[in-house]
Amino acid sequence: MASSLDRNTNRSRPTKSAGSKAKRRKVQARRLVDLGMDEATVAQLNSTEVRTLLKHPKKVAAANA
Repeated sequence: MASSLDRNTNRSRPTKSAGSKAKRRKVQARRLVDLGMDEATVAQLNSTEVRTLLKHPKKVAAANA
């Protein structure tokens, strides 16, 4: 007989780690700097603002050109 963890795939999924989250944030911030934003400005943004800006990279590049 199978246990509930074997049957319920949602409970057996791997969890997100803090290290991978920090790596994603660092990569996303680096993408904004590559689009022309100032590093000091990007450092002041929170993760939600960074993701919102990355949804429209052409607008970010045009605003910082």
